[in-house]
Amino acid sequence: MKDFAFGKENFIVIAVAVVLIIIGFVMMSGGDSTDGVSFNPAIFSKQRIVVAPIVTVSGFALVVVGILRKPKDTPASVAEKIRHERD
Repeated sequence: MKDFAFGKENFIVIAVAVVLIIIGFVMMSGGDSTDGVSFNPAIFSKQRIVVAPIVTVSGFALVVVGILRKPKDTPASVAEKIRHERD
């Protein structure tokens, strides 16, 4: 078994966070004009100004949680397993 710094739960939390970040950036995109020159007020919609940044920042916060969260198999318990396997 390989010894990773993160457990399975950490990777799942980080993957969910990356999906949230992508969704937030997709929600912020768009609002371009039809002819490329004229102004389109859709760039100031509530989705782009309020909701999308909240989703994106929550995704970044979830990445931090996924990194800082302790895996269930702590190094001490792994060391104990190795000691029991040797005996």
